[in-house]
Amino acid sequence: QVQLVESGGGSVQAGGSLGLSCAASGYIVGTYCMAWFRQAPGKEREGVASIGRDGSTYYADSVKGRCTISHDNVKNTMYLQMNSLKPGDTAMYYCAAGYSGGGMWSSSSYKYWGQGTQVTVSS
Repeated sequence: QVQLVESGGGSVQAGGSLGLSCAASGYIVGTYCMAWFRQAPGKEREGVASIGRDGSTYYADSVKGRCTISHDNVKNTMYLQMNSLKPGDTAMYYCAAGYSGGGMWSSSSYKYWGQGTQVTVSS
């Protein structure tokens, strides 16, 4: 059974940093494309960052230059380091795995999801 468990969310002031983690069990990190998504109240879930099995990384324009996605195959964990946080980054952040095609930014492309970790950025 696949489990993805996010951690590292919290409340910070604008300009601050947070590091999110996604610990996987029953799934080998780095096997296929994995991603971080976020969803703010009243908004659709959107892709934030993704990492391919070759280590290539992709970012949404809204976070480019401020976030870094990575994974550690030994710890079987994916990470998202977020810097220069803005109030607009406030959302529930989810990690996604089990990519099955259809576009890396499409939530329907991923079979497995974590429960989410809340990020709140105050001005």
